[in-house]
Amino acid sequence: MTQATFIQSRDNPLLKELRKLAQDNTAYRHTGRVWVEGDHLCSAALARGVQPAVAVYSESFWPLAPAQWAERAIKTVVIPDVLFRDISGLESPAKVGFVLQLPAEHSVQAGVATVVLDRVQDAGNVGSILRSAAAFGFVQVLALKGTAALWGGKVVRAGMGAHFGLHLVEGVDASAVAALQVPLVVTSSHQGVSLPDLQLPHPCAWVMGHEGQGVSDSLMAQARYFASIPQPGGEESLNVAAAAAICLYASSLAR
Repeated sequence: MTQATFIQSRDNPLLKELRKLAQDNTAYRHTGRVWVEGDHLCSAALARGVQPAVAVYSESFWPLAPAQWAERAIKTVVIPDVLFRDISGLESPAKVGFVLQLPAEHSVQAGVATVVLDRVQDAGNVGSILRSAAAFGFVQVLALKGTAALWGGKVVRAGMGAHFGLHLVEGVDASAVAALQVPLVVTSSHQGVSLPDLQLPHPCAWVMGHEGQGVSDSLMAQARYFASIPQPGGEESLNVAAAAAICLYASSLAR
C-alpha cells in the first residue's frame, strides 16, 4: 500500500491546487490535471485503468477506504474532514477524490463513431450526452469551440464516469470535423427523414447543436443525413441531451 501523507494545514500547496481544480471549471486546461470527487467517479476511473496521480481521503473515510484504491495511486494524502469540505466543489462534499493526469494526446481519430458537440453550453447536457455516447458504443466526442468545458466539474459529475471510456477532443473549430472521415448526421425538423425510417451509416458522426440555435449552417452544409425525431405528443422540440440519447440509441440498433 502507498504510504499515506497526512496534511493538516489549509495553506499546503497541494490543497491550494486541489481547491482551484475543484472550483474552477477550466483550471485543468492550464495544469493538465483534473479533480474527480466521490466514490462512484473514483471507482469508474479505476475500472478503466486510470492511475490517480493523487488520491485524497478525509480522515473519517481513510480507515474505511478499499485497500486497492491506495495501492493504485501514485501518492495518497489524508486530510481533516473540515479541509476536505473546504476544497470540495460539491454542496454535499464527498470524502474521497482523485487528481488525474489528463492525456496529452488531443488529435482527432478518423473512421470511428463520434459525437460532435456544436456549442452545447449547458454542462448538464454535455455530461448527459457523454454518458449516452459511452453507453451506445460511440468512442469519440469532438467538442467545438463554445461548448462547455468537457473536464469541468459539472460536466464530469453529469457524465457519471463516461469520460474515462471516451476519446475526448475539445476546443477545435468546425474545420476539424473533416478529419473524422465519416458521414455527418444531424437532426432537422425541416428536411429530415423520420429516425425509424432512416438507414443510418456506421460508423458515423452525430452532430448535436446549440440549445437555442441548433446546428450551425456550416455543419448543416457538410451533413449527408438528416433525421427527424417523431414527437406524437406534439412538443415543438426536445432537449438536446434527450435528442442525443434517442439518436445514439437508434445508431446502436442500426449496427
